[in-house]
Amino acid sequence: MGATLNWKKGRGTLGPLAPLLGAWVATAESPMGKLICERNFETVLGGKYVQLTCTWRFAKSTYEEVALFGAADGTLAFWSYTSDGKRSNGVRTSAPDIHPDALCFEAEMPAGVARQVYWPNELGGFDWVVESRTKKGWNRFVLHRYAAVE
Repeated sequence: MGATLNWKKGRGTLGPLAPLLGAWVATAESPMGKLICERNFETVLGGKYVQLTCTWRFAKSTYEEVALFGAADGTLAFWSYTSDGKRSNGVRTSAPDIHPDALCFEAEMPAGVARQVYWPNELGGFDWVVESRTKKGWNRFVLHRYAAVE
């Protein structure tokens, strides 16, 4: 039930997701007050996909996401669906500006290109950000620090 605490990638298209498998939790301050965010990554559908189930708990509301990561034309991709009725999809790219082992996905959103990036942190968990592309680079608007759920 514990999550992988090292950042060793597995084999195959889904291999880069291996360090994320398991249950994770982050706490953060947000414009809506204190936030507890839980992410659970597990292999599904005969090992062909990794499913993310994510719950953001605010003082007065909850936001949920379900995403699948899998191969699309030989590239690692994701398809995300959220409780506010929105959806997005994107493909794996690189983010050497953040960390040499970063796992990055970019998506074309209505407001432009956005990316989400996962990378190992010194506490044995991982950090996760969401950023939007600007003319000057990337604008970070979400940063969470995840630890394994024991």
